[in-house]
Amino acid sequence: MSDEQTKSEQTAELDQSELAHSIIESLLEHTSVVSDLIALMAQALDQDTTKALTLTPQWQAYLESRRRMEQTRSEVERFVAHLRQPE
Repeated sequence: MSDEQTKSEQTAELDQSELAHSIIESLLEHTSVVSDLIALMAQALDQDTTKALTLTPQWQAYLESRRRMEQTRSEVERFVAHLRQPE
């Protein structure tokens, strides 16, 4: 395989990696915006309603999902850093 072919394949792989990163980053950003909106909406509720809401399984699932998304963000950053390393 010539150097040009190898370089072309590496560029294509990097382009695909950057596309994947862009898609994942957009999804993470959307999740962050939705989380901020949920927090804002929760502030608009009275104290009793907020307390009742935070005791639901749905709220606990939301919090767990949010924690996982934060972990996913750091994993994506590590993944992208790994892909950008020269072979």
